[in-house]
Amino acid sequence: MNKRTLGQSERRSEMSRREALGAIGVAFLTTAFEWTPHDVAHAGRLAREAIKAQTPYAPTFFSPHEWETVRVLADLVIPKDERSGNATDAGVPEFMDFMMNDRPDGQIPMRGGLAWLDAECYDRFGKTFLDASPENRTAVLDDIAWPKKARAELSQGVAFFNMFRDLTASGFWSSKIGIADLDYQGNTFVAEWKGCPDPALRKLGVQYED
Repeated sequence: MNKRTLGQSERRSEMSRREALGAIGVAFLTTAFEWTPHDVAHAGRLAREAIKAQTPYAPTFFSPHEWETVRVLADLVIPKDERSGNATDAGVPEFMDFMMNDRPDGQIPMRGGLAWLDAECYDRFGKTFLDASPENRTAVLDDIAWPKKARAELSQGVAFFNMFRDLTASGFWSSKIGIADLDYQGNTFVAEWKGCPDPALRKLGVQYED
């Protein structure tokens, strides 16, 4: 069976998770979840090592279906453009897998959120998020990506997507690709400080005093 296709019994199991969220307490998805700099640095290092190994990565937290969903969703959050590669190019899914193992308290919000996403797509389109069309995926994400505009009944999805988007950004901009995208210079020696570049000053709307 293709990893992207859930069988009927698996669909029923996946959908039942949505109902279970109410039973176990949806507060897990609405509570602010913070990652420490140490968490990010550690998971980022492990992700870079996994990419450098150039061998197929086998997730230890995510199920095969969740893994494929994470890879698709992460690339929708940070797609490839003229500046850099996408989230999967940067090893963000691997980063997330390491984070979930490092921080077990994040596992229920992540797993519950992925189940919510599948359930929402199945309710609307009769398909999981992976099997839904790009247009259908976008429709669901547009409804949960803007907290102030989202309907109250989508609060679980909003909380999950906020967490997922933050985690994607943390993984991407702590990666080699993300650091290059920022043009981060690190501890590069500067022989002469010439001030902030003019384009940056104009963007900030400030200027040096004479």
